[in-house]
Amino acid sequence: MTQSRTRISKAVIPAAGLGTRFLPATKATPKEMLPVVDKPAIQYVVEEAVTAGLSDVLMITGRNKRPLEDHFDRNYELEELLTRKGDETRLARVQESSDLATMHYVRQGDPRGLGHAVLCAAPHVGDQPFAVLLGDDLIDARDPLLSRMVEVQEQHGGSVIALMEVDPEQIHLYGCAAVKPTFDEGVVQVSGLVEKPEASEAPSNYAVIGRYVLDPRIFDVLRDTKPGRGGEIQLTDALQTLASDPDVGGPVHGVVFTGRRYDTGDRGDYLRAIVRLACEREDLGPDFRAWLRSYVTEEM
Repeated sequence: MTQSRTRISKAVIPAAGLGTRFLPATKATPKEMLPVVDKPAIQYVVEEAVTAGLSDVLMITGRNKRPLEDHFDRNYELEELLTRKGDETRLARVQESSDLATMHYVRQGDPRGLGHAVLCAAPHVGDQPFAVLLGDDLIDARDPLLSRMVEVQEQHGGSVIALMEVDPEQIHLYGCAAVKPTFDEGVVQVSGLVEKPEASEAPSNYAVIGRYVLDPRIFDVLRDTKPGRGGEIQLTDALQTLASDPDVGGPVHGVVFTGRRYDTGDRGDYLRAIVRLACEREDLGPDFRAWLRSYVTEEM
């Protein structure tokens, strides 16, 4: 079996950001721990990785991120209290996060961009292909994007990125891909990438969203990648190197995503994500939807 066709089991989740858009809530609380209904946002991301078959999760953290480790660890005092009360429902929910996956943590130290955060994972990942999941992007569990990306990587080798068509006027907010069609529906070959281009200079309206399945040779490219936009080491620049020369680390393919995605890094989208997910919950949805209809009617 070739290196690029090794079964993927490891996921990397960069979580060293300061969350300045949510201050003062994130002054002492990691942004990844902000609740989306009744679970922290980061738990949805770990659950997505596990659902796709990735049982080994490495978080790239920084200062003041200890609550992330605590959340995925056992809390014996709380578990004992719930056991004595006979509250099996809440006990199961508390234990759920600590039983999800084998969790590991490494500090980024000096944050120098997403590319640098991914490079911090090199000693743990080794020579295996691996997934990267950005915590600000929540993908609805009913839309198995990461599982599809793993399938494409196992079929073609190299690296796979998630793409989404956006309004051309919004492309400057994203990495942007130049693409070529393939014979697989919803799969394109990526011939080039540029970080946050102006609309007039963008090669397409295909935006890169926060899911990647990467060939381990990306690490060698990242070590040689100079700081780019914002003075940071950009993962997009390293992927551009791979896309422009497949001999360096295999081809780069894109899976075009048309499902449900929630951007919890934006305050407005964060609130909309909570409302949507709450409306769809069997235990909360009926009463909450009724209240929401009444509230909207009163405000109109």
